[in-house]
Formats: sequence, structure tokens, C-alpha cells
Amino acid sequence: MGNHVSIGWRARIEGVKQYQSKFFSPKIIFNDGVTVQQNIHLTCAEYIEIGKNTAIAAHVSITDIHHPYEDINIPIEQQEITTKPVLIGEDCKIYNNAVIMQGTKIGKHCTVGANSVVSGEFGDFCVIVGTPAKIIKRYSFEKQAWLKTDDKGNFIEI
Repeated sequence: MGNHVSIGWRARIEGVKQYQSKFFSPKIIFNDGVTVQQNIHLTCAEYIEIGKNTAIAAHVSITDIHHPYEDINIPIEQQEITTKPVLIGEDCKIYNNAVIMQGTKIGKHCTVGANSVVSGEFGDFCVIVGTPAKIIKRYSFEKQAWLKTDDKGNFIEI
């Protein structure tokens, strides 16, 4: 936990040390200046890091855990989980009701729109929205402006 971290009311921040027969060593890092509003649901069995000065709005879910459905003879919740680290860069804003899935990497100075379901890797200075979330614009240092992109983050000529 860094300095000047603020976590709102009814936060559920959970480190999972054991699930079924597997043992884990969860590591959750909130860097300096992170702010989290009410009702976050963060579950970690491996590694989740929130970059400095990142703001997370209300009702956001962040997890590095996946419940695969491998064996149809065993209920999903009774099957072993898989994990992949989640990294959220510095100076980001994650808006209300966003869901950040296992293995997601979000660069610095990114915005994640409300109600987005985010999975995958996203570079710096992106606006990420939707279900599934895609990049809709990115900052161009060459033109000193926010420019529209395709869903992979490539600038669209205007």
C-alpha cells in the first residue's frame, strides 16, 4: 500500500491463498495516490498492481482469476482456477461498473469507460470502452491531439 491511498466504503479486496487443492501467494499493490470509490470487488490469487494516481470509480471488479469450464461432470465453482497477473498503469481512470479480467494490462494515462469488460493488452494514452472493450481513440504526440483509432489502437486517417 503506497502513500495517500484512499479506499471507499464496502470495498472487498480479497487475496485468495487456497482454492480447491491449489495454493497461491497473492500480491496486491496499490501505488501512491490510488483512489478507489465504494463497492470495488478485487480478487487476487497471483498478482494485481494499480499504478500511481489511478482513480477507480464505484462498483468496479478486478480479478486475476478465471474459472475454466473444462470438465462438464464437475460444477464450475468446484474446478481448479487459473490465474494471470493484472497490471493497470499510472494516471488511469477506471469508470463505474467496469470489469477488468485476468491477464489484462492497461498502459499509463488510459481511461476505461463505464460498463466496459476489459481483457487483453492496451498501450499508453488510450480510451478503452465497450463489451468487449476496444480502443476508440489514442493520444498522438505527433499531432498533439486525441485521434480516433481502429479497435487495435491504430490511428484512422481523417
